[in-house]
Amino acid sequence: MDGSDLPRLLLEAHRVLAADLDAELADRGYPDLRPGHAAVFLAVDRRSGTRLTELARRARMTKQGMMLTVDDLEQRGYVRRVPDPEDARAKLVRLTARGRRVAAEYRRAVQAIEQRQRRDLGERRYEQLREVLERIVAPEEHEVA
Repeated sequence: MDGSDLPRLLLEAHRVLAADLDAELADRGYPDLRPGHAAVFLAVDRRSGTRLTELARRARMTKQGMMLTVDDLEQRGYVRRVPDPEDARAKLVRLTARGRRVAAEYRRAVQAIEQRQRRDLGERRYEQLREVLERIVAPEEHEVA
């Protein structure tokens, strides 16, 4: 295996972890949700709601991609769009009561997956993996002065 396999390995790791998240959510009673929905549930301000553009920025998605995800979740009854009290032209994405329950389940499912990875890899290797992935995702935050 050489360095050119890194993108393939990262994609495959993403697929494996996404499948784990999918299974966790199904086991918790939410078989209609997909890993891609996590972008909303893990990024939205649970009390006040969040503008679509901010959700997209937090999730590192395009506005169009986030809009499709929010549309899907709105049809399923997990979120709703409401007027932004600070700007009548803008809308906030807010979790419904059902959405708040799912957001809590997403957080618990992610914690369960992380605990399994921590156990399987061991503490030191798990922390090294996190550090390396954080560096790949946000290299500007890890530049040496």
